[in-house]
Amino acid sequence: MSGEVFTSTIANQLKKTLDGVTLEVRRGESVAVVGASGAGKSTLLALLAGLDEPTSGRVWLAGRELTALDEDGRAALRARHVGFVFQSFHLVPALTALENVMLPLELAGRTDARRTALEVLDRVGLAERVGHYPRQLSGGEQQRVAIARALAMEPEVMLFDEPTSALDPELVGEVLKVMRDLAAEGRTMIVVTHEMGFAREVSNRTLFLHQGVVEEEGPPSEVLARPKSERLQAFLSGGLK
Repeated sequence: MSGEVFTSTIANQLKKTLDGVTLEVRRGESVAVVGASGAGKSTLLALLAGLDEPTSGRVWLAGRELTALDEDGRAALRARHVGFVFQSFHLVPALTALENVMLPLELAGRTDARRTALEVLDRVGLAERVGHYPRQLSGGEQQRVAIARALAMEPEVMLFDEPTSALDPELVGEVLKVMRDLAAEGRTMIVVTHEMGFAREVSNRTLFLHQGVVEEEGPPSEVLARPKSERLQAFLSGGLK
């Protein structure tokens, strides 16, 4: 399939986090967004998903202008086209892994909720943990349940907001493996991450945000291997947090 999934030119001046960011994401593309804390990365994802509204500019999703819709319209469009994976897992503690993945499917009236949930949990390597509650799962397993929950809705695009930042170092790899597999399938992904190795290996394009502005953009082999700006150089060397 061809064509843009996301097209946006947005500013969020009230929060002073984004300023004139223009971004187009095509189907099958994997985009990594990197930058120091407070650069506007999470705000960018929230605006793209319609969870927040820009003070100016527009966002197009799957051929429709997201920013022209009311809150209910944005929610409906997001539910059909966007899978969002947050830093925190946002699982329901009283539900098993299987029930957490089934929940949005059941709310959408899907009659195949159980079968679909079992399939996606198997895809993320949790076939043997479907009956476990979040408290019985490691952080990496909980995040994989969250990924499965998003995948179950068959979204056109997956948004990841620092999906490994809340994990112990030894658990990061299992989540990144799932994300690498998704990218290899040709899944459209926008990933906010501090995992530079992942950005280098998996993304087709990398954006470096600094104080709400896209300071550098391009293939990771250029942006991350041969950074032009001093700020990006400092970020990659650990001097800009």
